[in-house]
Amino acid sequence: MKAMQKLTIMPKSYEGQKAFWGGFLFVLPWLLGFIFFFLIPLLTSLRFSFSKIQASSEGMKITFIGLKNYIEALTVNTNFNRTLIESIINMVVNIPLIIIFSLFLAVLLNQKFLGRSFARGVFFLPVILASGVILNLESTSLVQAINEQNANSGGVTSGFGGAFELERIMLRSGVNETIVAYLTGAVDRIYQIVSQSGVQILIFLAGIQTVPPALYEAAKMEGATGYEAFWKITFPLVTPLILVNIIYTIIDSFSRSSITELILSTGFDNSNFGLSSAMAWLYFVTIMIILMVSTYVISKKVFYQE
Repeated sequence: MKAMQKLTIMPKSYEGQKAFWGGFLFVLPWLLGFIFFFLIPLLTSLRFSFSKIQASSEGMKITFIGLKNYIEALTVNTNFNRTLIESIINMVVNIPLIIIFSLFLAVLLNQKFLGRSFARGVFFLPVILASGVILNLESTSLVQAINEQNANSGGVTSGFGGAFELERIMLRSGVNETIVAYLTGAVDRIYQIVSQSGVQILIFLAGIQTVPPALYEAAKMEGATGYEAFWKITFPLVTPLILVNIIYTIIDSFSRSSITELILSTGFDNSNFGLSSAMAWLYFVTIMIILMVSTYVISKKVFYQE
């Protein structure tokens, strides 16, 4: 009887049940979409990654070959390793820059000034311009012409020598060479950082607007400066959104990387669907590992207001 009592699960409190069902209803649309639209292609891709696929007049012939596709992707196909490493390095460099820039802009755009709505729209405009509809416009469009010009010139700032001038000034000031290299790299990447920060700015801005004004009023009465109010009030309360934005930026950076083009080219241009599927799964596992490590490390520093 005592053993049965130990195995009995105590009913959750009302707040616990409310949180559980609220979370379940929140993810339910995604869960249904995954089951009905993505589960079968996902399992098919996993099967293809362990197989050799040959197309014939009778249809596709699938032959199980074990881990040969994975071995080929990691050892024989040098482009995959090189492209994957470059994508990871670009992600590691860009994420701190994007998060800091987004938070800084969100704090500025939360202030009251003339033309605030227009300024918010300007910084969100790159998200619209980067959408598939705009990028698929005909070659005579202005947007594509601007993108091609930036790609050919190496970015907006390269033509003005801004990075070189900044590097020379900081080296003369005695700044460490590693820091100088990182900051000058940030100058070279300014177009990329701005174009990928629209959603993050919007998320930070929404979070900052939820901070109770009474906290700022109390801090001001105690004599706190704007700098102190930011680090003692604003920053701790938006740390959950920092975690959200880091996760979003990691996924967004991988979706924009050239490795997706390599996977598509291997599958559809070279008709090697087995190798392409293996690359896709290695790519997926790499993203999952980076996301789990980042979430585990950063979540320990997140402040949740209760």
